[in-house]
Amino acid sequence: MTSGGTFRDDAARGKVQAVVLVSHGGQESSTVPTSALQPAVLRMVPVAASIRNALRGTSAVVQRPRFTVRGWNGPQASPVADLNRALDAIAAACGPVPVVLVGHSMGARAAVRAAGHPAVTAVAGLAPWLPPGDPVAQLAGRRVLLAHGTADTVTSPAETWAFVERARAVTPVAAVEVRDGDHPMLRRARLWHALAAEFACAVLGLPAGPLTMAVTSTTASRALL
Repeated sequence: MTSGGTFRDDAARGKVQAVVLVSHGGQESSTVPTSALQPAVLRMVPVAASIRNALRGTSAVVQRPRFTVRGWNGPQASPVADLNRALDAIAAACGPVPVVLVGHSMGARAAVRAAGHPAVTAVAGLAPWLPPGDPVAQLAGRRVLLAHGTADTVTSPAETWAFVERARAVTPVAAVEVRDGDHPMLRRARLWHALAAEFACAVLGLPAGPLTMAVTSTTASRALL
């Protein structure tokens, strides 16, 4: 995880009270190293910026860990190990502060899988890749948001809604359907960014905005925005 001296110094002084990790997408199979300039990584820059702006004035830190390789790689679940290492480092540096995971596509799948780490308080998956059979038990006790666009042709909205129903057996889940939303989240980009930012604010007990009900409601089947 790219952290930088400021994070480590603030953590050592006890100034970091919460952390949000924003994880990027990737491919089903690839052992090619990730690059800071690949589109999936760059797409998370404005998502992280939106969350950071919403948390301005607080002691929360927003970071974008970069996965070691570009692929999920079957049973290896490569990005999950990366996230777990990042979470271990946060716990060691900051102690028991709440950690919110926000992921897109493969990064959402990794975030959902890594949500069982004891440091994690909540997880949000944007246009997630959640194939049948992915586990849900690790989500128990976590706050969860899953949002998928109706025009996504890369990952399956139907599989996401099926995952929501299974996950609701172990924890409350807020589900949001983004009208005309595509997989890269370029259509209605501001809405995607706001969903992530307001979820982070709500989870951390901070004032949020007009989307608060959508990102926190677990009573409706799913909200359509």
